[in-house]
Amino acid sequence: MDFEIEERSGNPSPFFMASLYLKLVEPEKAFPWLEKSFKNNDGFLVWMKVAPEFDRIRSDPRFADLMRRVGLPEY
Repeated sequence: MDFEIEERSGNPSPFFMASLYLKLVEPEKAFPWLEKSFKNNDGFLVWMKVAPEFDRIRSDPRFADLMRRVGLPEY
C-alpha cells in the first residue's frame, strides 16, 4: 500500500483514497483502500455501485466480492 499520501495529508477517507487511485488509473492501489474502507464500515461504499471511476474495475472478481460483502446487488 502507498501510505505516503496518507502520512502527508492526515487521515484521509479510505473510500476517497480508492476513488483517487482509480481516477489515476491505478486500480491495484485502490483495492487495499477499498478493503480498509470495508473494514471501517464506511457508508460511502454504496457509491461504488454508481460512481463512474469504478467502471474500470467492475469486471474484476475482487470488485464483485466486495460488492457481495457490502450487500450490494451485482449488475
